[in-house]
Amino acid sequence: QVQLIESGGGLVQAGESLRLSCAASGRTDTTYTMGWFRQAPGKEREFVAAITRTGSATLYADSVKGRFIISRDNARNTVYLQLNSLKPEDTAVYYCAASYLVVLGVQIPYHFWGQGTQVTVSS
Repeated sequence: QVQLIESGGGLVQAGESLRLSCAASGRTDTTYTMGWFRQAPGKEREFVAAITRTGSATLYADSVKGRFIISRDNARNTVYLQLNSLKPEDTAVYYCAASYLVVLGVQIPYHFWGQGTQVTVSS
């Protein structure tokens, strides 16, 4: 079992930045494909970004490409999402997730999920 805990969310103004963290505990002797998702009020959860087990490749949703950066530090069992140039439409609960699969993709299944952290961007 792997437990994922997100942190770093908050209330910011448009144009500002945040860095979200996802700390893993439990079975952390192996690495997983990691992803970030978000869910805005009244909307379905959507894919944001993903990163391979070693961090050698990343994948971003078009809506965040060029603004957000996903990274990982396996020695610290932590995955990060740097959110730059935030827009009000980025407001959502952000979740991190882990997948057993070794390929990146928007539709791949994720097997462990965090509890989410709220990001609110005011105009």
